[in-house]
This record gives sequence, C-alpha cells and structure tokens, in this order.
Amino acid sequence: MKDRIIRYSFIFLILVVSIMQFSLASQAGETLSNEVLAWGFRRGEQHAQAVLDAESLKVLEKFNGMAMGNPDKKYVYLTFDAGYEAGYTEDILKVLKENDVTAAFFITAHYVNTATDLVKQMIQNGNIVGNHTVNHACLPSLSDDEIKEEIMKLHNSIYEVTGYEMTYFRPPRGEFSERTSSIVESLGYTSVLWSNAYDDWDTSKQGRSDYGKRKVLDNLHNGAIILLHSTSEDNLTMLDSMIKEAKDMGYEFKSLDEFEK
Repeated sequence: MKDRIIRYSFIFLILVVSIMQFSLASQAGETLSNEVLAWGFRRGEQHAQAVLDAESLKVLEKFNGMAMGNPDKKYVYLTFDAGYEAGYTEDILKVLKENDVTAAFFITAHYVNTATDLVKQMIQNGNIVGNHTVNHACLPSLSDDEIKEEIMKLHNSIYEVTGYEMTYFRPPRGEFSERTSSIVESLGYTSVLWSNAYDDWDTSKQGRSDYGKRKVLDNLHNGAIILLHSTSEDNLTMLDSMIKEAKDMGYEFKSLDEFEK
C-alpha cells in the first residue's frame, strides 16, 4: 500500500511539473506582441545619422537585428530589394564589380524561379543573397508555421540550386512584430532594415535618377544601410556616379558580413 502511494505521488509530481512547464511556456509566448510595426526613419541634417523609429528599433535590437552601423566610422552598406527581375540587375552587377563594391540582394521565390542565373552571378561576384520570403507576405498576419515556411522554403530552394546558405532576412514592406522577429532569429537569421532610402519602389516614377542620387547622397551618414530597389531603372542609371561620389565624400562601402555597430 505504501509503495502504491509513493508511486502515485511520484506520478502526480511529474504531472504537476509538466503542467507548470507548459504554463510557463505559454506565458512566455504570450509576452511576445504581434502588434504590426512598420519601419520608418527621419533623415538627419548635414549627414548626421538618421533618427530611427524608437519602438520598432527596440524590437529589432531585442532580436539582434540591424538597421544602422557605427556612428564614428564612414562605413556604408548597400542593399537591394529584388522581388522580381525587371531587366536591370545584370548591369547593376557589372557596375558593382567595376567599382569594387559588393551589395546584399534580398530576393523572393519568384526571383530565384525566374532569374536563377542572376542569383548565381550575385554569389559568384561576392555579393550577399538575402531572404525576402517566398511570397512577400506581411509576416504578422501569418501563423508561426506559415512564417517558418515562407522563410525556410526559400532558404532550402536557394541552397539546393546554388549551395549557398542565406543568413540575412528583410521583412517584406518593413513590417514585423516581436513574435515574427523571435521566429526569424530562431531560424538563424539576422533581420536587416535600413536608414537611407527613397521612393524608388514606385516604378511609375522613372526618369528622375538625379533626384534619386541626391536623396541618397544628401542623406548619407556613418553606418548607413542603404535600401534601393533593383526594379528601378533610375537606380541603374545613377548607381555608378552615386558610388563614386560617395567614395569621394570619404565613405567606404562594406559588406553586411563586415557590419560594425
């Protein structure tokens, strides 16, 4: 009888501990907000660093993301979002190579499915290929499993085609939350936002490459992560002179692999 009581007591104790562990795990999950944060920044004056959205930055840094580098070094980081191929990337890659500059290209599944050779060329030229999800979906609107599939399906596809393993992630439209940022980090990715950009995503606004160059250069600052879209012909038109002028201003283009906070 005594042995039976001890045995049942032990089973009850295990059950209580399991329930407590499940409860704590649930509580931990509940502490992660799914409030949608939309990335934004305010340009600094006279090449001062941009002022980043404080709430979004807090979440980004909590999960070891990056948006702006060392304020004391004239390092800048060039990145492109490439949701689809519009016919300019091959020449963009040539300009980068001619100027001894590498960039990070954040691509979607559509891009790798339709422009596989260009993805291989990016890698061969020493550029970084980053994950921009399969379908460019708003991550906070998806379940945990859907987020993982959006990221890892593209991750595995790139690896199978090129042998390249992506480690940098850019949330579509700059929308994220605590919950999504936690998942991204758990998958081994570093989230990358930006501190210098202009409205180049609107492909109906072309023929203003001087405007685009001035937007980039007039607001260039130490540690800037520059966001451009490879779908803009203006960005191709201005790229060579923009890089050269930035170098003349004393800025040095670095890879995200060399990022300094």
